[in-house]
Amino acid sequence: MDEIKECNSRNIPLPIQREVRQRCGFGCVICGMPLYEYEHMEEWAQVKRHIAEEITLLCDQHHREKTGGLLPKEAVREANSSPFNLKENASKPYDLHFSGKQACVEIGGNSFTCEDQGYGTAMAPISVDGTPLIGLILADGHFLLNLVVFDEVNNPILHIKNNQLFYSTEPWDIQLVGTTLTVREAHRKILIEIDFQPPNKVVINRGRFLHNGVEILVRPTNILITNNATVLQGCHAHNCSGGLLIGYHKHQIGGFMALGGVSRYLGDRKEALKFEKECLAKDRVLSSDSN
Repeated sequence: MDEIKECNSRNIPLPIQREVRQRCGFGCVICGMPLYEYEHMEEWAQVKRHIAEEITLLCDQHHREKTGGLLPKEAVREANSSPFNLKENASKPYDLHFSGKQACVEIGGNSFTCEDQGYGTAMAPISVDGTPLIGLILADGHFLLNLVVFDEVNNPILHIKNNQLFYSTEPWDIQLVGTTLTVREAHRKILIEIDFQPPNKVVINRGRFLHNGVEILVRPTNILITNNATVLQGCHAHNCSGGLLIGYHKHQIGGFMALGGVSRYLGDRKEALKFEKECLAKDRVLSSDSN
């Protein structure tokens, strides 16, 4: 049942915002843009209430067109009944604005930096079985970010390819607020939280990277490989071709840690879940997730 909030405040309660995001596929219902605003289809000034089914998501352009009368209300309602991203099962690609001859990625208190050497530079801060989960490319003044987040059966949930961001609509919740992108698997369970800091920095303080039975947990002060309880804290890689390398890599690259024989989770993740609960308990002491 939709939650109703009758009041004089235009601030939409967080549970209703989340319900609207989920129903609309985490993007503008017309074009799928992940930068959006909440729109009261029944006109807030008239109804002064917050009902999830009466609220939709519109990007800035379509919101202005609707407010100015160029976009008919009927067209908004039609798009709301069949949102763009849900039809595509993925968001519309969004271009991130990165550039420069230097790049920095901070992951759980560990830093990975590189500089363009003049002939193009590539770095894989985290790579599993030859698949870079995070990759940086510097060439001709361009900084290209590459990142992929898989679910437990290797389906890509979030993908950044050469600065183009797009994501699946399968996760429980996705928010892009300001410079911070948060993907949740369930209530209070973050799959990844990324802070984009253009022109040349990315910070990941919380996350869960999965691939081929490997689980890597990222917390504010460390990286934990749950398969073998390896903890990385305060590591720094500069101008290396790799960082944390797990599994077999056909083309050998250097990194500050290479783990070849890591055991894999094949359906039984009891130990991983135990580590997750312990890490989450520590996180809650440091900060709380209001959403």
